[in-house]
Amino acid sequence: MSDLIKVLVVIPARYASTRLPGKPLAMIGSKAMIHRVYDQASNCDAVDKVVIATDDQRIVDYCNKHSLECKLTKVDHPSGTDRVAEVAKMYPDYEVVVNVQGDEPFINPNQISDLIEMFVDPASVIVTQCSELEDVDLLHDFNVVKVIRDQLDKVLYFSRQAIPAHRDLPYREWITKSKYYQHIGIYGFRRDALLQLVELPISNLELSESLEQLRWMDYGYDIIAKETIYESIGVDTEEDLMKARKLVEINGEI
Repeated sequence: MSDLIKVLVVIPARYASTRLPGKPLAMIGSKAMIHRVYDQASNCDAVDKVVIATDDQRIVDYCNKHSLECKLTKVDHPSGTDRVAEVAKMYPDYEVVVNVQGDEPFINPNQISDLIEMFVDPASVIVTQCSELEDVDLLHDFNVVKVIRDQLDKVLYFSRQAIPAHRDLPYREWITKSKYYQHIGIYGFRRDALLQLVELPISNLELSESLEQLRWMDYGYDIIAKETIYESIGVDTEEDLMKARKLVEINGEI
C-alpha cells in the first residue's frame, strides 16, 4: 500500500488520563506502554512513518531517550483526533493519517495494515474497524460503543445503546436475534478530510452520545467500518495494566 500512498501513523498520548494518570509511561516489562504501541505500529509494512503526539514533556523526554519520533502538542485539545491533526499538519507529504490509540500496547501490525488497505478504494475518506459482540453484558454496557453498517460496510450509526433494538423482546434476548458489532477505536483519514473534521462545530448527536464520530457523520462525511479478526488489549485501568504486565511476564517480550 505504501507504494501507492504515503502513510503516517500518529499515536496520541495524553499524560493526565483520568482513570490511570501517566499511563503512556507505565512500564510493561522493559518498555513503557507508549513505546510498545510505537514498536507495533513501526512493524507494519504499510506504514511509512510513526510519530507520538503528546501534551507532556515527560513523554517527550522518554521518546528522545529511546529514539522514538515525538511531537509536543497543545495541552488543551478536546480529543485525540485534534492532537493527531495538529501533528498531521507538520507532515504535509503524507496522504493518509492513521490514529492508533496509545493504550493498546499489543496491537497487531496486520490489523493496522488491514485498515490502510481500505484506502485502495479512492472513495474511502474515513475508515475504521469493528468486531462482533457476543457478550450480552458488553452489548448493554454504555462504555462499549456499538456500530451498525449497511451491506457495503458504510456506517449508518454509532451508539452506546445496543442497535438494532428488538421492541418485543427482553434486553438479554436481543443478542440471540441479531448480530451486533463493537466499534474498534482505530481510524484512518485522508489527510485533507482530517484537517477539515477538526474545524467542524460540535453537533447535537455528538453531545447526546459523547461520540465525536457522530459529528463527522452529521456533517455528511461517510465512514467505512470493516470487521477485524484481531483482538487487542486496551489499558484503561490499573487492573488492565496488571494483566498486560502478566502477559509479558508469561510470554516474554512481545
